[in-house]
Amino acid sequence: MNADDRLIVALDVPNLLDAGKIVDKLGRSVSFYKIGLGMLTGGGLALASELKENGFKIFLDMKFFDIGATVEKAVYGIAQYNFDFLTVHGDPHVVRAAVAGRGNSATKILAVTILTSLDREDLNEALIKSGTITDLVYERARNAFKAGADGIIASPQEAALIRSLPEATGKLIVTPGVRPSGSSLGDQKRVTTPSEAIINGADHIVIGRPIWASKNPLDSVKVILNELNKI
Repeated sequence: MNADDRLIVALDVPNLLDAGKIVDKLGRSVSFYKIGLGMLTGGGLALASELKENGFKIFLDMKFFDIGATVEKAVYGIAQYNFDFLTVHGDPHVVRAAVAGRGNSATKILAVTILTSLDREDLNEALIKSGTITDLVYERARNAFKAGADGIIASPQEAALIRSLPEATGKLIVTPGVRPSGSSLGDQKRVTTPSEAIINGADHIVIGRPIWASKNPLDSVKVILNELNKI
């Protein structure tokens, strides 16, 4: 079965050895991988470079957040690898610094709105201002686009609303919190199925545990690809 760039497989495993086994099992049925902060100390950056050199697309999910000068320097260093996507938090000063650090690299800067593992109670504990998550995501997405983000990370439940923003024209919407029918939600709270996410306006969906924790990861990918092919 041919790969579909709309599917990004999250290699949220401890180290590059475990990740390499998953990549070997999936072969060329997957063309796009996400490598996150959890695997950074387990050889994640080396694996990302190796996969990129072998023709895969790479989403480096670092969610950078710091003062502007530090973010700019960090992104400048990462941009030398020409990975496809890099995440930063969606605060405008962070986005502007990341875009400056990216320079002429082809790396797309994706801004995180509100993590898909959070609900309103979590935001209350973090002293985030009042309002529904949907309203806050909408506002953060708009501000991130204005600051120069190439795209945003948001729940698939908010994708349609974000796609309606005038500032979203030509921009990417990438949605974690996607679960095939019958899958456990795990630590996600705002989810949809793969096809629902794409129909809602997502350009790419990110799926991890339902694939890498499966008894047969390749079969799990085929089910998802079959669903996407019907859209």
